[in-house]
This record gives sequence, C-alpha cells and structure tokens, in this order.
Amino acid sequence: MHNLSTKLYFFIILFLCFQITQGQTQFVKSVDEVEVAYTVSGYSETALIFIHGWSCNKSYWSSQINTFNDKYKVITIDLAGHGESGLERENYTVELFGEDVAAVVNNLELNKVILIGHSMGGSVIIEAAKRLDGRVIGLIGVDTYQSFTDDWTPEQKEGFLHSFNENFVNSTIEFVKSMFPPDADQILLEKISQDMSQAPPRVATSAMRNLFYYNPIPSLKEIDLPIISINCDLYPVNIEENKKHVKSFEVKMMKGVGHFIMLERPEEFNSLLSEAVDKLLSK
Repeated sequence: MHNLSTKLYFFIILFLCFQITQGQTQFVKSVDEVEVAYTVSGYSETALIFIHGWSCNKSYWSSQINTFNDKYKVITIDLAGHGESGLERENYTVELFGEDVAAVVNNLELNKVILIGHSMGGSVIIEAAKRLDGRVIGLIGVDTYQSFTDDWTPEQKEGFLHSFNENFVNSTIEFVKSMFPPDADQILLEKISQDMSQAPPRVATSAMRNLFYYNPIPSLKEIDLPIISINCDLYPVNIEENKKHVKSFEVKMMKGVGHFIMLERPEEFNSLLSEAVDKLLSK
C-alpha cells in the first residue's frame, strides 16, 4: 500500500508539473546559442507551429491558441531578436530564423508538424521545413507567398531600407498603416503600429534586408511540400507563377481585411485555417 501511495503521489506531481509548463514560456538554444522562446499547449501527436512576421512576436497568435489546442499540439515561437528571445545574433537571416524553428521542433521531439507563417514567417517556415526533413506535412502561409519570384530592383530595395535606417519608428508606423484597408479598426491599427515600431531597430533592419534578398526557390525545390496560403485581397497573388515552383499550391482569400488577418477577423481566419489543416492532413 505504501509503495502504491508513493507511486500515485509521484505521478500526480509529475502531471501537475506538466500542466504548469503548458502555455508558459520555455526556452531552447538555437544553432548559434541564441535563446529562443516558445510556448506549448495541447497534447496531440500533430503539432501546429505558428511563426510571426517581421517585428512581431508570438502573442500575435493569441486568438488561435485556444481554438486549436483542444485538437492539436499548438506551439508559438519568438524568433531570435523578437519577443522574449535573445538579441545576441549579429545577422538576422531567414536561414537562421529557420534554425530557430528547427531547434524548438527538435527539442520537443515532434514528428508530425504543420508550419504556419505570417508575412516574413512564410519565408522562415520554408527554411525550417528544409531542416526538418520528413517531419513536416505541409506549410500554411498567412498573407504571404504573393509571388515566389522577386520583381523588385536593387534600387527599390535600398530606397525602401533607407527610410527605416533614417527614422525607424516613423517609417515602421507608416509602413504598418499602409497594410490596413481604409475602414480598418483604428484601435487595432494603432496598437500594432506602436508595438512594431518599438522593435529593436538593429534586429528589424537586419531582418528586413535579409528578407528582401532572400530567394525561396532553391529551398522550395528541396522540400517539395504542399502549400496553402490564407491571404487578404489587398495584394494580388500570382498563383500561376507560384505553381511553377510548388506542385501543390492554393490560396484562400479573405476580403475586406488587411495584412494582419488573424487579428482583424480571427473567427473567419480560424475557420479557413482549420480547413487548410484538415486538407494537409488528408493528403
């Protein structure tokens, strides 16, 4: 009886400790020893991994966690230099962001993964998938993948980057405002623009420069995974061009919203995301 009570007590303590860690921020070191913050909730074998965009953080997925963690394991990640993650990295490349995601997946020993990336996060999950061969089922973009081919000249890129180097706060605020429709929720718009404008300029300008010069096509050829993108209708999506580089590519459109679709109309977005997840799992 005594041994039974001891074992029961042990398992109760173990269970409670596990429960406490659910949803709390945890840390793992990336390939360059920079600490990467992440949260985990849910218990499924299938993991949905949410990756934020430029100058954002894992809190941007707050409206998705409780919707999906009853059916899936849900992981949100702060890429290096963002949120609660470390700032020691010298160069914030898309490839190293991909390593951040891979470090979390490896640490949690996940084997059935769907990667979900907003904006810049769309490029990051391509690089993450390349490093997680055989464990990723598919990718879901969130207002990204308008075109896999680059149509900006170096002069256009440098001109855009110059304004952020000159006045990061004002340029970021104006940039964020340009990504909302005229009738957008002004409270949400102000919150996001103020939040993103407070990102560390060194991190943000490095990440933006690297994103501008990132070419996804070589990595897309390596991973050969289905991609579904959920996009707003502010920007055209070159579906035919994208299908030249991804065998299975499709887009779900949300009308009348801006770039931050998961925050602007979370219920509609979650419904489309659920459809996309189901489709990837059925392939």
